[in-house]
Amino acid sequence: MAIKIPPPILFLLFSVIIFIFPNITQPTIFYRFLAVIFAIFGIAVSFLGIVAFHQKRTTVDPLDLNKTTELVIHGIYRFTRNPMYIGLACLLITLALWLGNVLALVNVWFFGCILTKFQIIPEEKILMQKFGKRFTHYQQRVPRWLWR
Repeated sequence: MAIKIPPPILFLLFSVIIFIFPNITQPTIFYRFLAVIFAIFGIAVSFLGIVAFHQKRTTVDPLDLNKTTELVIHGIYRFTRNPMYIGLACLLITLALWLGNVLALVNVWFFGCILTKFQIIPEEKILMQKFGKRFTHYQQRVPRWLWR
């Protein structure tokens, strides 16, 4: 899998872009409240994803999926196939809301599109090769993000 930018670095890059984005609004208490909710949700979802991987004693390294030893489908993975990436997206939403920069929320959409095309889809191809029908069945039952 030829990945140019690891997901955490991509997250940092998009975080910087949020700071650069033109700000047409000011942070309000409501925006900050929503930011805290998204932060808690994002951290919790990511944490649960990492815990599930550690319970199965498989790698969380997104750059070397050949180290993957188990198809993790329990816990948070019953609801989404990519909780760690959802967590990163939620933290980008948190940053945009905290700064009151609602225009920067479009940045999160681009983050999701780039992550899907250059990280998630290649990951899915490798998981399909490693786990075959088990992964296909899992893909059919559980959404890539939180929706179909």
